[in-house]
Amino acid sequence: MKKNVLITGTSTGVGLQAAVLFARNGYKVYATMRNVSKAAELETYRKNENLAIELLPLDVTKSNTIAAAVATILSKDGKIDVLINNAGAGFAKTTEEATEDEINWVTNVNYTGVVLCTKAVLPHMRKQKSGQIINVTSVGGLVGQPFNELYCGAKFAVEGYMEALASYLSDPFNIRITCVEPGGISTEFMKSAISKTSIEGQLATGEYLPIFERYMAGIQKRGNESELNLYQTPEEVAKILLEVASNENPPLRIRTSEWAEEFTALKTELDPDGSKLIQQLKSTFL
Repeated sequence: MKKNVLITGTSTGVGLQAAVLFARNGYKVYATMRNVSKAAELETYRKNENLAIELLPLDVTKSNTIAAAVATILSKDGKIDVLINNAGAGFAKTTEEATEDEINWVTNVNYTGVVLCTKAVLPHMRKQKSGQIINVTSVGGLVGQPFNELYCGAKFAVEGYMEALASYLSDPFNIRITCVEPGGISTEFMKSAISKTSIEGQLATGEYLPIFERYMAGIQKRGNESELNLYQTPEEVAKILLEVASNENPPLRIRTSEWAEEFTALKTELDPDGSKLIQQLKSTFL
């Protein structure tokens, strides 16, 4: 019997490539996105290769759409084997200059949505005593970066949330949790982050402006150099997701590139995959 995988944020980038790759490898894929009118590229893959992909609307910031998608999957197949929390959005703006709406938005998309999707599938995974929750987080969930404090704060929250869940879900319920932590990815993600920042008000003002200009120049330079493979492709990150899903004993944390390993080394060198910490949490509290 095919395993079912629910993937959020599949209109572009890693989510789209993960949906295609999982389907090519025998999974029944429920590919979800906020706006299903953006599914043209995914639909082309599905039709051309006759892939087992079903498209569902799901906005991670709206619990009713999450509940509806989960209910649809359970009514059709009776189970959800894997949840991939992939939906997310970049944001770069100082705390002082971010509006309250922007703060809520970046938190809801990158953190609260992960909690809501996880909450929706947990009762079913717990009942079937099996399941896997894979989260596309970021090196920004381990290392804070200038002008990304709101984004990094949300990703840090995901890491802490999943770390706590992993400490008590694995043994009694056989629910495995992994945070996949990419560095730079050559997708529309950073372009949209820059666009979101530059369109909605000024980039930065006053004493922040010269620092922000240096930061943005570096971002754009690295973006241009991505053609030289300094950044990973969505396909490369999708392959890591498939490897994690195929692992009977997946790690709590995994970076997706040598650069990501080097960038986070000060935070991860004592316990690279998080296994020691989980054992410590279990021995301390359980």
